[in-house]
Amino acid sequence: MKISIITAVWNRECTLGHAIDSLDAQDFRAWEHIVQDGGSTDGTLALLAARPDSRRKVLSERDAGIYDALNRAMARCTGDVIGVLHSDDFFADGTVLARVAQRFAAEDVDAVYGDLDYVSAADSTRIVRRWISGDYHPRKLRRGWMPPHPTLFVRREVVERLGGYDTSFQIAADYEAILRWFGKGRLRVGYVPDVLVKMRTGGESNRSIERILRKSREDYRALAMNGIGAVRALVGKNISKLPQFF
Repeated sequence: MKISIITAVWNRECTLGHAIDSLDAQDFRAWEHIVQDGGSTDGTLALLAARPDSRRKVLSERDAGIYDALNRAMARCTGDVIGVLHSDDFFADGTVLARVAQRFAAEDVDAVYGDLDYVSAADSTRIVRRWISGDYHPRKLRRGWMPPHPTLFVRREVVERLGGYDTSFQIAADYEAILRWFGKGRLRVGYVPDVLVKMRTGGESNRSIERILRKSREDYRALAMNGIGAVRALVGKNISKLPQFF
């Protein structure tokens, strides 16, 4: 099995190195890293150039936003499985890809996901929230359940069959894709009950009240588009986040 890790980046010299280090440290070696740079003007491209690896393929060009960049990266993938490593995130330890690959092989599933730690942007060793995903069942989608997007790995065939990210969404294209893949696609899914990824706080969807409201509107549209009970699921999705703080 070969795993394609995609990273969309723009002017993230300050954190990208940590993300790359966490990938390079994986004891599972059959990976490729598809980096889609949006035309960085800081030291991002220099950082990438200073870390040559035949498995890392960097393309720098203008894009129409993060989801367009991720779609471009996915189109360049050659692996059997695709996962996302955002430039502000990093793998929890060096065994993550090995455990993901083992789960794909052992259960013959279409997707694998795990748990996520939110960590302080100033101190990545300090955990702020913990997202424990739990096992998947299709009915959970109607209660607002979703796996943490950065921990989700899907077979490339799923993306080719069901499509990538809908770029009409500015914030919630990952949620819409998960609803489409898991719901309409009826995927066979495996869960790794461990923290796979650590994410720095301060992401796009939660940085202001206006962004939170826009995210809710987009979540509602994603649910409606995929024929999932929108109001109930939206309320459940927001309520389900509360235990992450305790």
